[in-house]
Amino acid sequence: MLTPVLLVSWLVAVLGTVTGWAGQQPQLAHEGARVFLVSAQGPRVQVRRSADEGRSFVEATPIVPNGIMAAGMRRGPRVAVTRDAVLVAAVVGARGGGADGDVVLYRSDDDAASWSAGEAINDLPGSAREGLHGLAATAEGVVVVSWLDLREKGTRVQAAVSRDHGRTWSADLLVYASPEGSVCECCHPSVAVEPSGEIAVMFRNQLGGARDLYVSRSRDGRSFGDAVKQGTGQWQLAACPMDGGALAISGGRVVSVWRREDGVFVSSSLQPERQVGIGRDPVAATHGGLLDLAWSTADGITVQRGIQTRLLGPGRFPSMLAFATHTLLTWEHQGQVQVQDVPR
Repeated sequence: MLTPVLLVSWLVAVLGTVTGWAGQQPQLAHEGARVFLVSAQGPRVQVRRSADEGRSFVEATPIVPNGIMAAGMRRGPRVAVTRDAVLVAAVVGARGGGADGDVVLYRSDDDAASWSAGEAINDLPGSAREGLHGLAATAEGVVVVSWLDLREKGTRVQAAVSRDHGRTWSADLLVYASPEGSVCECCHPSVAVEPSGEIAVMFRNQLGGARDLYVSRSRDGRSFGDAVKQGTGQWQLAACPMDGGALAISGGRVVSVWRREDGVFVSSSLQPERQVGIGRDPVAATHGGLLDLAWSTADGITVQRGIQTRLLGPGRFPSMLAFATHTLLTWEHQGQVQVQDVPR
């Protein structure tokens, strides 16, 4: 049964809205009250930081990759934060445009005042040229990056793990290789990691003509278990929808949100799928056991907490964080990065 997008009118004041930042594909991450926002702006990664849970931002030192950075349609920089470091990953190549590209990691020990030289994470040069990747970290310093990999015929899902706040990295780990030769070629992988070090990677598979989301988990960061299909339905599709969904993980409970046809669905390791609305580009965030969801529709960005749903404004590709007192969202609209802080 379809859940209507606007069953409940959510009449709340908006703490603050910031518009007018040139850029695309914005992403958020935090550790405590420290929030970092990155976006692609021409050849640079624009970085902004906040010390007050995203209520206000100041411009930090940008990153200038040594090459052409992939951006657009969920390609673009990713950010993660530990107690000791801010980490930004981008797929960068000498030629770009899918001709080449590596997952390059930039690290800051001074809250984005300065950045290390970029370090390629994937072992085989050029294997990350599709440009789609995910990044996540714990406050304690476990960092995981996952990407769509083209080192062999077909597309696989690979990952690498750091246990020292991004200073050193493991060899590449195979997350999943489809028995039919390729996962979905253009849907970004999503990554979540919790303080215990348990890792979850979600990707869109390609099995029997169906393009459905699967999650593979690792308890030790050295090998991944069998991939588990998310939800019960199937999307028979002879094309890539370019929509990889999102993950959240807490206490061993994995929550996934994804698109199937024109519907947005959410499920967890404890609850079956349910449809929450119509749209695409869904994301999720949790705080204190509460789940926040956001996605884009023809009318703009929709955010949902419990049964309360609110339409924020025009745009696509949301990223979000959940705090005790508010939800922080950013998204892209007509080449501008927009930020909105909505109280609980």
